[in-house]
Amino acid sequence: MLVASVGCSEKTTSAERNPGTQACNGHPALCDRRLDEVTLATTHNAMSSEAAGWIAPNQGFGITQQLEDGIRGMMLDTMDWNGEDYLCHGYCELGAQPLLEGLGEIEDFLDAHPDNVVLLLFQDGLSVERMVAALDESGLGERAWTFDGEFPTLSELIDAGTNLVVTGESGGPPPAWYHHAWDLIQDTPYSFSSEDAFTCEANRGEATSPLFLVNHWLGTPLPTPEGAERVNAASVLQARAEQCAAERGQRVNLLGVDFYERGDLFSVVDQLNGLD
Repeated sequence: MLVASVGCSEKTTSAERNPGTQACNGHPALCDRRLDEVTLATTHNAMSSEAAGWIAPNQGFGITQQLEDGIRGMMLDTMDWNGEDYLCHGYCELGAQPLLEGLGEIEDFLDAHPDNVVLLLFQDGLSVERMVAALDESGLGERAWTFDGEFPTLSELIDAGTNLVVTGESGGPPPAWYHHAWDLIQDTPYSFSSEDAFTCEANRGEATSPLFLVNHWLGTPLPTPEGAERVNAASVLQARAEQCAAERGQRVNLLGVDFYERGDLFSVVDQLNGLD
């Protein structure tokens, strides 16, 4: 079992671990791009995985495997369950992971792979105080970046040791690094039962919110690997991402899917980022 990295131990910087080299989120070409100039492969209900035995999971693999495979945006739900802090969705009886354990997986990954920037979007069913306490205890609070009206490049975030973006759907600052999600992010609807129902209409956030999330999954009413494989195919996923960017006049920064390992998410994200 992976456990949280507790305390304020000194972080290893990218420069110390990889002197003379840097491949931001796996690609040197992304290092000089601002955060709002890149697209991040993103998982919906990232904590809900078949590998961990969740009922009606949204993903095949857990948090650590997702990060190792290239996921850099995670949508995570937090709830109080019997007085404790958990990652779970709707009914914790269907699947649950202690919040600190899940955050510890992310901290461990970033500590071992410092050339990466990760964005977390919490459907936060816990108070800001409880969320911040868990993020601080895991070590992630120390890496959290604060938006001041301008976006740094990925390289600047990495070099500063602030390579984690934290947003919450319900809560907001203080602290300044616990951003209210819909101040930073605008999105599309997310309840679709068929590919033909996909739209790019405005949902949450404002037209001025600088980051754009495309929610791209099916619920019929439950997620299925087969449905995900169909809509995660490049012919569907890339076409919708490009359509939404054009309709909304906004670059797609977060492309959120179920069962990320099915279909062509990573090749589509590379195409959107202009990578060969």
